[in-house]
Amino acid sequence: MFTDRVGVLSNDFFVVLTDMAYQWKPTGRNTYDMCDRKTGQTQWTASRVDLVFGSNSVLRAYAEVYAQDDNHEKFARDFVAVWSRVMDADRF
Repeated sequence: MFTDRVGVLSNDFFVVLTDMAYQWKPTGRNTYDMCDRKTGQTQWTASRVDLVFGSNSVLRAYAEVYAQDDNHEKFARDFVAVWSRVMDADRF
């Protein structure tokens, strides 16, 4: 989840994912620890899917757009638009 604000629609996932203060360390077959580069302390646990958003150049570009300080509202609008499209896909 990469957030302390559980239940809130926010761009925290993208902010944490693109923050260079963290280093990805494999812990198992499909999991990674996101550790603080200075202290080495684990801050978050991530999956391979999360890693794709951080390592694939196209997905990373989208993540960086949503991670910007002034793009919280853009993320919320885009999320609601896509969610509505998905929810209405089989209605008509």
